This record gives sequence, C-alpha cells and structure tokens, in this order.
Amino acid sequence: MIRKPSLLVIFLTVFIDLVGFGIVLPLLPLYSENLGAKTWMIGVIMASYSAMQFFFAPGWGRLSDRIGRRPVMLVSTAGATCAYALFAVASGIEGNATLAITLIIASRLFAGICGANITVAQACIADTTPPEQRSKKMGLIGMAFGLGFIFGPVLGWASLKLFGMTGPGWVAAGLCAANFLLALAILPETRKADSQTTQRARLAQWAHTFQNAPLRVLVLVFFLATFCFTCFETTLGLLIVRNFHLADGANPSSIDLLNPEKFKDAATASALLFAYCGIVGAFVQGGPLGKLVKRFGEPKLIALSLILVAVSLAPLPFVTGSAKLSWGVLFSSDGGPWWAVLLLLGLLSIGSGLTRPPVFGMISNLSPANEQGATLGVAQSAGSLARILGPLFAAALFQINPAIPYVTCAVLAFVTALIAWQYLKKVPIPAAKPTG
Repeated sequence: MIRKPSLLVIFLTVFIDLVGFGIVLPLLPLYSENLGAKTWMIGVIMASYSAMQFFFAPGWGRLSDRIGRRPVMLVSTAGATCAYALFAVASGIEGNATLAITLIIASRLFAGICGANITVAQACIADTTPPEQRSKKMGLIGMAFGLGFIFGPVLGWASLKLFGMTGPGWVAAGLCAANFLLALAILPETRKADSQTTQRARLAQWAHTFQNAPLRVLVLVFFLATFCFTCFETTLGLLIVRNFHLADGANPSSIDLLNPEKFKDAATASALLFAYCGIVGAFVQGGPLGKLVKRFGEPKLIALSLILVAVSLAPLPFVTGSAKLSWGVLFSSDGGPWWAVLLLLGLLSIGSGLTRPPVFGMISNLSPANEQGATLGVAQSAGSLARILGPLFAAALFQINPAIPYVTCAVLAFVTALIAWQYLKKVPIPAAKPTG
C-alpha cells in the first residue's frame, strides 16, 4: 500500500528545501560578478556545490539504506540552514571581495556536503510506491523542483528589495530552519525495519550499478541531460546582464552591477524568468506527466523531452541578444522578442521537467529493494558530476562567445535523445496492475 501522507510530507520537506535553493541559485552569478569575480570563477562557484554532492551523495544514500531515511534528511536540512546563513554573512561583507567570494564558495561547499535530501527523498518514494507508479510519483520531486523555482526566485528578489544584499541568504536560512523543525515533527521513517542492505565501497557500488546495462545507460542519460541544463542555470543571469536593455536605454555592455539599481534590475529579470520556468515545470510534472508516461512509455518520453531541450537551447542566446528586454516593452509593439524568449524558456522547462521523473522511475524499478538508496545515490552523484563540469564548461565558453555553450549543449541534448531511444526502448517496464 502507498502511504499517501508520507508522500505528502516528503514532498513538503523537499519543496521547502528547494525554495531555499531557488532563492540563492539565480542570484549567485550576479552576486559573484558584483564582487568582481571573473566568468570562469563564477563557473567554479556554481560547480562547488555539486562537487561536494558528487563525493557525498552516494554515501548518504548508502547510509539511509542502513540507518533509515529520516535521520539523514534531518542532518541534510540542518546543514542547509548553516550553509545559507554563511552565504548571508558573506553577502554582507564590504571592502574585501576576496573574503566575500571565499565565504560564498565555502557556503556552497558545505551545502553540497549536506545535500542529501533529493537522493533520500527518491528512496522514500521507492519505499512507499509500487513499481508501476514510480515514474509518476518521482514527478513529485520534479514538481518540488518546479515550485521551488517559482517561489524561490521571487522570494530572493523580494528579500533583496526589502532587506538588501544579505536578505536572500537569511531568508533561505530561515526557511531551512523551519523545514528542519517541520521534518523533526512530522517526517516518518519509510524504510522497513527488517530490510536487508548490501553495503559496498563507493567505487564498488558504481561498478556494481554499471554492470546492469540499462542502469548504465540511464545514469549516462541523466548525466548528459543535467550537463546540458546547467548551461542554462549558470549563464542565464549573465546573458541577461549582457543583453538586457534596461528601461533607461543603457547599452548592455556598459551595465555596471556595482550600481545598486542596475544590480536589482538584472536580479529582478533573472528571478522572474527563473520563476516562470518553475511555473511551467511544476505544471508539467504535477499534471500531465502520469498520462504522458502511460501513453508514450518512459524511453520515448525521455527521448522526446531531450529533443525539446535541444530545440529550445540553440536559439536562446540569439533571441535574447536581439530583444529589447525592458519591462516597458513587454506588451508593446516592440516586445515581439519577449514572446520568443518566453516560448523558448517554456519549451526548455517542459523538456527538462519531463526528463528526470521517467529516468529515476526506471532506475528505481531496475534496482533491488535493498539498494534503492545506493543506486539512486550513484545516479544523483552522476548528476552532481555534470553540475561540476557543466558550469565550468559553460562559463569558459560563454566568455569566448555567449552562443557557444548553448549551441553545443543543444547538439549534445539531441545526441542524448538518440542514445536514450536506441538503448532503452527494449528495457522491460513493469506492467500496471489492474485497479478496482
């Protein structure tokens, strides 16, 4: 039986955690550039969180298989609270950019070390959901991502306006602290007490997982899909800074982020566009995902989602570069490019939103019950590796030409779609059980 209250609590825990993440993520490139960081350093800052997740996520997954999901999620949430508090302190440092950037990197490293919630939440869903429904239920995690990117960027923008540079960090820390108390009070343990676990060393677990050919392909697909999406996450704010024609008619190349009003204009644009992407992603994963899985099946849906990512990424830098993206022209006759930007971001959000749930649904279905956390941890770790390499790749190429990382990742997404369809279409999927 599915314990629906448990799924709701898991969703709430992950959602609140991702709201905090969504507050900080869109602002990181702008904060970093405001402090004088070079473009490549912004890539390092964006990658630092995932670098730690890469090393620690599999261990957290294995630990949750052994001691239970609840204690691991509590430790993760408490760690996130401390990390965002450190980010707030760093954001308020004036006159010492080196110290501020160092503390920002330290806050992201610590957040990555403690970033176990997603891996363990997926294991919780696997604990409480029959195989034929796992792709649909994994959409809860994706929906939490989407909603986090609706409320998080808006809260980040509002807290920046109301409380200044340190506001977003303290608001994120406060939300995570509240999340810890909520989880402490109502989060149940989903792992069965009599579950037998198989504990392996990190490399041994990777080798064991990769012995299964479909699992190997799924992990590779998730790695490549995540790599492509980090191009958007890392550089959207920078793309706006360089191409956003502000209401006063300033040349984008002369925008000075040290000017508080200019900084807030760029932050507003970045936050609201991230929120828009979150709305689209949350709608897709909270609504039609289950029907799409049933109609197309996981392999075809994964391939189609990646094609959408490809066709939306490639033209994005060219459209934003030609658009007069001031708020005043949005509904005017000169606002045409705005609609192209929103259309492309919408397609990108649909594509990325439809990739993760069926991938993790298939991974869960192909994993033994006593190794859910460990196997999902390997996949999550592969995603973290993509989030290390992706920002470094995107930032370095963006510095040469803003279009290069977008076009390159579009081609990569299309190739990944072909890989997914070719190697996953013959993988047997558990048949849905009759109802009634």
